[in-house]
Amino acid sequence: QVALGESGGGSVQTGGSLRLSCKASKEDIYSNHCMGWFRQVPGKEREGVASLYTGGPTWYASTYYADSVKGRFTISQDNAENTVYLQMNSLKPEDTAMYYCAATSSYCRWSISPRDFDTWGQGTQVTVSS
Repeated sequence: QVALGESGGGSVQTGGSLRLSCKASKEDIYSNHCMGWFRQVPGKEREGVASLYTGGPTWYASTYYADSVKGRFTISQDNAENTVYLQMNSLKPEDTAMYYCAATSSYCRWSISPRDFDTWGQGTQVTVSS
């Protein structure tokens, strides 16, 4: 069974929107975890995009964003579904990448580093055309 399953990727034009979903198969890899979204293009390092700590109140979740996506991307949670979302608006061609969901049983850090996460999904492709 896949621990984290991503969905929602696809192809859109510049300025379009997509919403990615990451569903944890078990509550114990979701509750009181830092859930993160990362992206990677071939030949480049994996980049942190956004993170959210699921242990706090949902109305005021602790979230962090990469500077490149601030104001365009929003990470959110649905604790009843063990799912985090990444709403991506005003997409640009440079947002094209494989997007991965990840989890770690600790608080989120502002740096959103892949090294801090130990459970990963298989990824979903996002392609933005100009």
